[in-house]
Amino acid sequence: MSVDTQRETHKFQAEINQLLNLVINSLYSHKEIFLRELVSNASDALDKLRFRSVTEPELLEGASALEIHLIPDAEKGTLTIEDTGIGMTHDELVKNLGTIAHSGSREFLEMVSQRGQKDVNLIGQFGVGFYSSYLVADQVSVVSRAAGKDTQAWRWTSDAKGSFTVEPAERATRGTSIVLHLKEDQKEFLDEWRLRSLVTQYSDYVNHPIKLQVKKTTGEGDAKKTETQLEVVNKASALWQRSKSEITDEQYQEFYKHLTHDWEPPLAWTHFRTEGNQVFTGLLFLPKQPPFDLNSPQQRGVRLFVKRVLIMDRCEEMLPQWLRFVRGVVDSDDLPLNVSRELLQDSAVVQAIRKHVTKKTLDMLEKLAKDKPEDYRTFWQGFGPVLKEGLAVDTEHREKLGALLRYESSREEGLTSLADYVSRMKEGQKAIYYVFGESRKAVVDSPHLEALKKRGYEVLYMTDPVDEWASQGLREFQGKPLVSAMHADLKLEETEEEKREKEQRAKGLGPLADRMKEVLKEHVREVRVSDRLTDSPCCLVVPEGGSHAFVERLLRERGRSVPRVKRILEVNPAHPIIEHLRALNEKEAGSPQVTEWVEMLYDQALLTEGSSVEDPNRFARRMTALMTQVAQTPGRGTPAGAVASGPETPASDAVASSPEAPVTRN
Repeated sequence: MSVDTQRETHKFQAEINQLLNLVINSLYSHKEIFLRELVSNASDALDKLRFRSVTEPELLEGASALEIHLIPDAEKGTLTIEDTGIGMTHDELVKNLGTIAHSGSREFLEMVSQRGQKDVNLIGQFGVGFYSSYLVADQVSVVSRAAGKDTQAWRWTSDAKGSFTVEPAERATRGTSIVLHLKEDQKEFLDEWRLRSLVTQYSDYVNHPIKLQVKKTTGEGDAKKTETQLEVVNKASALWQRSKSEITDEQYQEFYKHLTHDWEPPLAWTHFRTEGNQVFTGLLFLPKQPPFDLNSPQQRGVRLFVKRVLIMDRCEEMLPQWLRFVRGVVDSDDLPLNVSRELLQDSAVVQAIRKHVTKKTLDMLEKLAKDKPEDYRTFWQGFGPVLKEGLAVDTEHREKLGALLRYESSREEGLTSLADYVSRMKEGQKAIYYVFGESRKAVVDSPHLEALKKRGYEVLYMTDPVDEWASQGLREFQGKPLVSAMHADLKLEETEEEKREKEQRAKGLGPLADRMKEVLKEHVREVRVSDRLTDSPCCLVVPEGGSHAFVERLLRERGRSVPRVKRILEVNPAHPIIEHLRALNEKEAGSPQVTEWVEMLYDQALLTEGSSVEDPNRFARRMTALMTQVAQTPGRGTPAGAVASGPETPASDAVASSPEAPVTRN
């Protein structure tokens, strides 16, 4: 069969065409970055081969050296980046170069449109580094042969205009060659000095020799001749194995970019070496922005090396899941080279390393929060919800995590720490109070905060779904318990006079409370006098063992079966609505108007706690009817036909103040 009959033409996915256009025209602000991306891919291919060769030494047959070659050809106008790594089969070429890292290209394009086309942080998160080739080339050919015996080499070719071809090719040994046919205005990347400087800048710490093909002139006169030879142009030594005193900040930052394909420098890093029962080295980084796949099972994490040999690209055992945003390397001298995932899970050595790496990460976060609060704010906005997961699952680090928490509060705009909150607590305040909801706007005027604000107590605004479990996991900070302003067990300090007044109000409310409980028996477990309300007529509070309404709603939206826990209805007997409702109930026992208003108050309480009413249309009709009656009631100070409004005189207040006002039933 001829080569032509074996040639296959494939069309890129529609989204890939759009992606290529974005890569070429928008995402990369520096075209030179293509070399870093391709060298990093070559390095990964070599690492994969070295790891597999531990148990499959035959894969190294034919070419034992693990190297990367850069071959410029001025006559042909091509630059070749080749490696002697693991190589690719026909199917791998089609899959790896015809799709984007097996991830959703649609999601990628959505992220680009949301963040702006210049957001180069997206590069590396979707494995699109290969496509940076088209920044400098108008055609790219990839010749690859997978490691192993009797393997066929294949050529992948495309000009990035909608399709690519795959056909049989010739290659003497395993590995991959990427041939860039450079654009006319990009021929600078054939210059020896230019290539040397780019390798030094971006790839000096690749743990394999990078050899540049250079021309050397020897002899003189008739004996003068020019030869080509390969010359190592990088240090080819692991950065993490060097002394910290020998490494500059710029070198750390470039290594991070090489490791993660992230264009922006990290917020912080920590470099350490431990010796004793276990000997290992670590270099950990905090990214500036969360990657797209932060919550994906395939998210990148810490790389595990054993004696400088890459063992695992994403070693979940090195850090707990709630630190999955950390990037870096851990290099152990004590693990076997052929370590398996099962051995990692059960290894005491790994557990010791994990504990130490976790401590170093938390120390790094503490230092960042102390020394660079603005950078820590950036970190918190991107990764705070992930870090808070640790409070729900890891009691060992509860104290350290508590010190790292940041929340908005009723005191002022911006984030505050729990330590700062405690330092500002008023005399006599015994707890750290918080309220839970969808956003700051949703909770800032919550009726649950009225008594706390009256006492001058600061309240934290918790607006992440994970806060429900994080607060339960933390429980207290610096000896001060965390108490939800929305929970039934809220206990506020009261004077003896306040207690007597509360008891008297409770006695006076008795018949109305019984009526309210009868009307709402399917919805609430108890009706009681509130000591947290000062301006609102009533509110719903969460009983012991219950969850906040916001969390229940989120779980239901995600298809979880969440039973409705009956709330406790707290009533403010001093509120005009409740006073007049009590009078109406005493005057006319069993009045349907009382039932209407009790149900209306319950619906309002549902809304203020963050729940939805069961029948929003009925609720709207009731509100319309009540507001209409207020507008038409003589002597209310509102012209007939107008709608009463304004925070000082809600429609429900005005209606309730007139028990005789008729109410139209719906």
